[in-house]
Amino acid sequence: QVQLLESGGGLVQAGDSLRLSCARSGGTFSSYAMGWFRQAPGKEREFIAAITWISGNTLYVDSVKGRFTISRDAAKNLVYLQMNSLKSEDTAVYYCAVKRAFTLVSLKSLEAYDYWGQGTQVTVSS
Repeated sequence: QVQLLESGGGLVQAGDSLRLSCARSGGTFSSYAMGWFRQAPGKEREFIAAITWISGNTLYVDSVKGRFTISRDAAKNLVYLQMNSLKSEDTAVYYCAVKRAFTLVSLKSLEAYDYWGQGTQVTVSS
């Protein structure tokens, strides 16, 4: 059974940085891609960033470009989200997800992903 465990969330001030980690365990398949999403109170879960596992190609939502960086350590089955210049509007629960294989469904879509973590809270005070 595949499990994803996010860590690194917390309470920070606007302008601060955080690095989220997501550890994958279980399953024998190689990931095609992993992504980060977030969900603020009263809002839908939204795409933040994704990375393809072999090539390392990345994709970001416009609102975090230049501030957030997604990366992976393939040997350790870890994916990271480095978040700089945090803003109050970045406050949300952050989720990582894994996509098992290539499909035509966009990496920006929730439906593209097969497994999800439980999330980690990020709170940015202004």
